[in-house]
Amino acid sequence: MPRLKQLPPWLARLVLPGLVLVWLLASDNAGSQTPDGDYSRKGADTCLACHEDAVTLAIFQTKHAVPGDARSPFGHGQLQCEACHGPGDEHSGRVRRGEDRPPIISFSDLYATDTSVENAMCLECHDDAIGLGWHAGMHSNDEVACADCHNSHAARDAVLQTATQAQVCYDCHQRQRTESLKAFNHPMLQGKMDCSSCHAVHDENVGTELVRQTVNDTCLQCHAEKRGPYLWEHAPVSEDCGLCHAPHGSNHPGMLTRRGPLLCQSCHSQSGHPSIPQDANGLPSGVPSQFLLGQNCMNCHSQSHGSNHPSGSKLMR
Repeated sequence: MPRLKQLPPWLARLVLPGLVLVWLLASDNAGSQTPDGDYSRKGADTCLACHEDAVTLAIFQTKHAVPGDARSPFGHGQLQCEACHGPGDEHSGRVRRGEDRPPIISFSDLYATDTSVENAMCLECHDDAIGLGWHAGMHSNDEVACADCHNSHAARDAVLQTATQAQVCYDCHQRQRTESLKAFNHPMLQGKMDCSSCHAVHDENVGTELVRQTVNDTCLQCHAEKRGPYLWEHAPVSEDCGLCHAPHGSNHPGMLTRRGPLLCQSCHSQSGHPSIPQDANGLPSGVPSQFLLGQNCMNCHSQSHGSNHPSGSKLMR
């Protein structure tokens, strides 16, 4: 400190001890006063005196607990646990028998912390990593907390792993869980894809929360052979895959919403079509048409997604 050398010796002896004391107080973070309360004197050591379970200690295997990284809560101002949970000096102090311990910001059911407060703590660091889709999306409108899906203490956050993500989503989305257990489904339970393969709750597509702008664009990421364009186009295919297919699972082959010919006949009139069991004498009872066996309509109209054949106007070749 070159400027201090220019001070008279008697003045330097008075100034230096004060500067050293200020530096020690700042570096030790000893009960610094904030509008929200005091921070604990020993930081994480104070917390771990009580919270020494495996769930809490697992945070030291994550990026959140890297003291040398300024982007980490432990490195951001060296506040350690209190960087996320807020000042905890009163919480960690002595409590008289019969009194409740003063609460801190909790990301579980331990204390009733408002969802907006929880999410605000996460967004202090992660606001740049999410898009408009979160702030204006259904999860935010339904007051879903970040901690409802994410576990910041876990070495491997379940919602970020393909093999376990669906189980986290299914905690709320029970109908989709049921559909995924039907006979024909996407390989979710096999760990070959996850919900975020199609859905993006943090991104810009607010209306659909899909990874692409439309349902068809999302489906065609994997089913590129159905993209077209086709010389003879099947109108529902270009409009919305969900008109015929149930994306989360179905009991019908091909994940269809209904088994044919009911699915086809929901749009196409059956009047005068050979699918009706009739002959020259009319409509005999109890005699099925040969055209309704097996794959029903697709016995003839095999190119249900469209055809490029010059004679394929009926999607038969």
